[in-house]
Amino acid sequence: MIRINKNESPVPSLSEEKIREIIQETPFFRYPAEEHDRFVEAYAKFHHLDPKCIAIANGSDEWIQKFMILLGEGPMMTLDPDFSMYEGYARQLKRPVIKVPCNDDFTFDEERTVQAIREHKPSFFIFSQPNNPTGAMHSDSFVEAIAAAVTEAGGYLVVDEAYLEFSSRSYEKPTGDNVIVIRTLSKIYGLAGLRIGVAVSTRNTIEMLNSIAHPYPVNSLSLNIGTYLLTHEDDLRAFFSRQRALSDKLKEIFSETVSDVIEVLPSETNFVFTYGKNAPSLGEYIMEKGFLPRLYKDDRLKDVVRYSIAEEKDLERLHEVLKEWRAKL
Repeated sequence: MIRINKNESPVPSLSEEKIREIIQETPFFRYPAEEHDRFVEAYAKFHHLDPKCIAIANGSDEWIQKFMILLGEGPMMTLDPDFSMYEGYARQLKRPVIKVPCNDDFTFDEERTVQAIREHKPSFFIFSQPNNPTGAMHSDSFVEAIAAAVTEAGGYLVVDEAYLEFSSRSYEKPTGDNVIVIRTLSKIYGLAGLRIGVAVSTRNTIEMLNSIAHPYPVNSLSLNIGTYLLTHEDDLRAFFSRQRALSDKLKEIFSETVSDVIEVLPSETNFVFTYGKNAPSLGEYIMEKGFLPRLYKDDRLKDVVRYSIAEEKDLERLHEVLKEWRAKL
């Protein structure tokens, strides 16, 4: 099966030869103190950030789990739908969960969200920007309204930017000690198996987040591969462009072939979100043809199927499969 359900990169960001070279140069017998510092410096330089305002963990999932421990004792609030592990980690650690439901068209109402924050006063509000699973960017006004309401309620705002680098759009980012941004090298960087998650905030908040950090949260090889990519900026940006081109092709295929019979949401990510009465039928047909899309058990998402990028040749085959299915209707 061709896996298009995990929103991973379908291609590696480094050659096998370069990976072997990095492996040979990695001192596995030593703790990765220097590797950690080099990675933080490289990430800060690439993104024009203060190194003191960055902390790393074993994937952004580790950050999400840590937030359940560190960010107050009240409820966690998120959107519905959003990344399922927000709720998953909250349940693991007995954190109360409040979800703000979407509209029927999978958009979110600003006033309803602000009212929920004012009513429940969450210890923190976490959401993905762009949204996972819909792929849509939240508007500046929506983000600003949430940030203001959370600040007024005395909570933290966590913005998960896992897919932001796929987007052609930017947004006005809230700032302050109560704002934390999390990022990952799993998506556009093509390093999902290396588990590197980055938190960005003020120096005060990063110091607080590091209060329960492991001494060496990320292994030497992951750090060295990440540092190599970040310090070879031209090559990395060229890889980003290839990733975005695959994403554009995926969206074009769905828009041109099936958007007249299923709902295909505009996406700012490396996946497309489809829904409607015909969407499950297409998902099942695609599975019969050797592709594995993302299906959902949740009642709200029972008519939803999500598809992520694949290699060029696989996208071409997927296009043919979509045309076959469309012709049968």
